[in-house]
Amino acid sequence: MKPDLCRLGQCIAAWGFRPGLWLGLCLCLFCCSVLPARALELVDSRGVTLRLERPAQRIIALYGAFNEILLALDARETLVARTAADAAIPGLQDLPAVGTHMRPNAELVAARQPDVVLQLAGRQEVLTQTEALEAVGIPVLVYEMQSFEQLFAVTSALGRLTGRETCAEALVADWQRRLAVLEQRYAGQPPVRVFYEVRYPNLLAAGRASIVDEIIRHAGGRNVLDAPQKLVRCNEEMLVALDPEAYILQQGPMNPAPQAPAERPHYRGLSAVRSGRVLLVDEHLFARPGPRSVEAAERLARWLHGEEQGSGE
Repeated sequence: MKPDLCRLGQCIAAWGFRPGLWLGLCLCLFCCSVLPARALELVDSRGVTLRLERPAQRIIALYGAFNEILLALDARETLVARTAADAAIPGLQDLPAVGTHMRPNAELVAARQPDVVLQLAGRQEVLTQTEALEAVGIPVLVYEMQSFEQLFAVTSALGRLTGRETCAEALVADWQRRLAVLEQRYAGQPPVRVFYEVRYPNLLAAGRASIVDEIIRHAGGRNVLDAPQKLVRCNEEMLVALDPEAYILQQGPMNPAPQAPAERPHYRGLSAVRSGRVLLVDEHLFARPGPRSVEAAERLARWLHGEEQGSGE
């Protein structure tokens, strides 16, 4: 079913009006309907090929960002279950839970009779659980998503999976355009040196192999950590030597109640703390690739360049 004008109004209210967004919304309005049934073939990040006789009608996504992409594609009716953690995603509260991202319950998953299960590539435990689902005949697509390019690729894949290719193309085109606008806007300015706190105490920070690093770069900043890992263990001596101009700390499952840096004895001498350039952000918005990652870059850019005050949540 094509989205109606009420749903279009909800999208505008949720996303906020932006010049240039109307084209993407109109394309979604006319093109997000499920295309006629046809066979399709998808290859996931493992190189595993899944063949379906028609676009998937029953999907279980074991990672929140996949659910968010499917909602952005207007494919809510294809979702038949969720993980316990995804009850907070608007529109998914009434779906039955089938365990967690790391430990889905195979019996509960099988009972929902999904055409396909979506899982995030990562830890060995996830791979083990994926193999357990496949062993009982449940098709699984596993995707890696740690960058904007991977976000775009997964969105395109889920567009194909649900028969909403044109809508997926419109979403990706809008995200790419907005990122290009940011790059052009701040291209002539020296990048702001940024430190991103993932967890404290036992300080953990974002390295180069994370969506956070890309968000910082698109926002006109530069991650002070050159380490190639996604997550980097740091000590206070290292942080003092780096002396970032801006300090970002996330709040969420990995950092539930972070202490303000100004209240930490060894942090008070940091340039970022002395100048008050400290920003508290939502972990889910900044550290989890998804439809809101571009919004995170836009918000951070306005804060880094003094165009906006706020918590970043």
